Amino acid sequence: MLNRIWTFFFLGGFVAAIARHAAGHPEVWQEMVASTFDMAETAFKIALGLTGVMCLWLGIMRIGEQGGAVDGLARAFGPLLRRLFPSIPNNHPATGSIVMNMAANMLGLDNAATPLGLKAMRELQTLNPEPEKASDDQILFLVINTSAVTILPVTIFTYRAQMGAVDPTDIFLPVLIATYCSTMIGLLVTSLFQRIRLWDPIVLAYLGGMTALIAGLVFYFGRLDQAALEAQSALLANFLIFAVIVAFMIGAVRRRIDLYETFVGGAKDGFQVAVGIIPYLVAMLVAIGVFRASGALDLLLDGIRAGVGAAGVDTAWIDGLPTALMKPLSGSGARGMMVEAMQTYGADSFAGRLASVIQGSTETTFYVLAVYFGSVGIRRTRHAVVCGLAADLAGITAAILVTYLFFG
Repeated sequence: MLNRIWTFFFLGGFVAAIARHAAGHPEVWQEMVASTFDMAETAFKIALGLTGVMCLWLGIMRIGEQGGAVDGLARAFGPLLRRLFPSIPNNHPATGSIVMNMAANMLGLDNAATPLGLKAMRELQTLNPEPEKASDDQILFLVINTSAVTILPVTIFTYRAQMGAVDPTDIFLPVLIATYCSTMIGLLVTSLFQRIRLWDPIVLAYLGGMTALIAGLVFYFGRLDQAALEAQSALLANFLIFAVIVAFMIGAVRRRIDLYETFVGGAKDGFQVAVGIIPYLVAMLVAIGVFRASGALDLLLDGIRAGVGAAGVDTAWIDGLPTALMKPLSGSGARGMMVEAMQTYGADSFAGRLASVIQGSTETTFYVLAVYFGSVGIRRTRHAVVCGLAADLAGITAAILVTYLFFG
């Protein structure tokens, strides 16, 4: 999939450049070559900044794991998970792996969540009676993984900081709301296929509580003027981030864990993760830069903008559409589109913020499906694609609406 996307950007840019040259713009070739160097440099600078944050948060995650935070999450969500995954026996390793993956997704550590998700999928495969056919539990886990609620999208915060955002955390609440919508729709559609009893009192209590919390946040912040909304949402985001760090440390201290050594051990993993994405980020940003410098991306967006405008609909969200279209296909591609949008329009522009919210609203369905199912040899995916794409659509739609609410 990545190979096709990458090739499309380069070949599409080449064809568009020929058309622009023929139209009297020979400077297009210089612009395209210049964009390759500029985007390669941008990719490296972003990855360099990301290294510190990945070290920080994987170190903190290690403290949380050793300090019992994961055990606490397992106990807190245990009653819900037992009803959503009825085939998993009590105290089976799959439950802990699922919780760890959910915790990494909640913190927005998409690269760190992948190895945890693969481990959970392997554990679920040991319970699968038909190894080449995805079980209901595996499909539900994949859908929850691709749409997992992101409480602290720290990776997106980092990209925004690298691109010059005044307050990188101002998209905290929009991301939370959008990803919640994605998760709920994904869970609902999957339950229709698998006949999960969502009306079970315990399930309703969990889902109702989360829905009430999100609705309360929307109601409260929706009543504020723009300045107060941005100030208070940023305050809440920063407080919660620091509260998580302190809570993890307190738990570790109670267990007499060496905080420093534990943190360093996790941070080492963070360094490897951050360095590992440099080639992928360079490759994708360069391809996207060529596609835009050739005029192909602007031509595509202008066509969509004209059609939407003719229908009397506001067109500001069109500038975030490339990230939305890429999101189900490629995580690195969507990440590149987000960075490109912030570089082109500004990190604090409507388009820059919208692309950031879309990036945090859901995961990459086809990538997760290919990697997770491929890792355990599953060939028959059943209804996984339909459920995953339904979650993607819900998350992206919610991202557009909530960005208008907060920043429109």
